[in-house]
Amino acid sequence: MTAPTLVFGWGNPSRGDDAIGPLFVERIEALALPGVECLTDFQLQVEHALDLKGRQRVLFVDASLATATFEVKPIAPEKDASFTTHAMTAQAVLKVYRDLEDEDPPPTWLLAVGGRDFELGAPLSSNAAANLEAALTWAQAWLVQEAAVGEWEARNAMS
Repeated sequence: MTAPTLVFGWGNPSRGDDAIGPLFVERIEALALPGVECLTDFQLQVEHALDLKGRQRVLFVDASLATATFEVKPIAPEKDASFTTHAMTAQAVLKVYRDLEDEDPPPTWLLAVGGRDFELGAPLSSNAAANLEAALTWAQAWLVQEAAVGEWEARNAMS
């Protein structure tokens, strides 16, 4: 059975703050939250569109230079040139899903966590570690709250 929530982080653990996505997923997975599946990879690829099938919601997680701490925003399918590169966007994955399944993808959010040092062999910076902790605090509350809302809606739909 497919878990209703997918948390998908990507990045290279050998490149300093680029490890944020995989580290985030590792920490969420350790919580063993019911109804939450965690996946990670070095980068997004067209094949990841298949991981969205049967989900009720998706949270993509990646390191970002564009935010000081972390930022969460809903995202939608978007055709861009990234599907032909090694830097595919989450929006492009959603577009591939829509094209393959001929339906809209599940509601999806992108959690961008601030990082600054992406050098090969660098450790996670102290700034990125603090941002990761803040993002994890937000995500744990969101995952539990959203799961409770989903359970309530399912119970009430049956009555």
